[in-house]
Amino acid sequence: MRWQMMVAGAVLLAACSKENAEDAADPAVLANYVPPFVMSRLDYGGVVERRFRRLDVNHDDHLTPNELPKRLADRFAEIDRDKDGRISNDEWSAWMLARFDQQDANHDGTVTSDERERAREQKEMDLPTPAEEPDNSAAPAG
Repeated sequence: MRWQMMVAGAVLLAACSKENAEDAADPAVLANYVPPFVMSRLDYGGVVERRFRRLDVNHDDHLTPNELPKRLADRFAEIDRDKDGRISNDEWSAWMLARFDQQDANHDGTVTSDERERAREQKEMDLPTPAEEPDNSAAPAG
């Protein structure tokens, strides 16, 4: 009896494994797969710093309206807290981290896929990923 139970269990396990393997190899399943997103506040701080450096085309440690992406241009006055016509790294970081904190619904220091999606639905601006950062790594001309 014990032997029969073991054989039955092995057969069931093999059958389940085969179905899962077929699903995993299905191109339609793979094409629609979206990996989960989780970013900690600490990791995001690094993204914020790198993004500032890449946006700062003239490398003067300030962002001017012409250095901001078009989707952020209308928020320049909001980011420029001291109203000096340029955005410092401190102003940029404070604004970006405030956006992160708004999306961190449960205040656990991480933003997940669900929290990002909820923010998108509420028409909040999405957190940038490194792939969305402009590439201004070339040395300035002149």
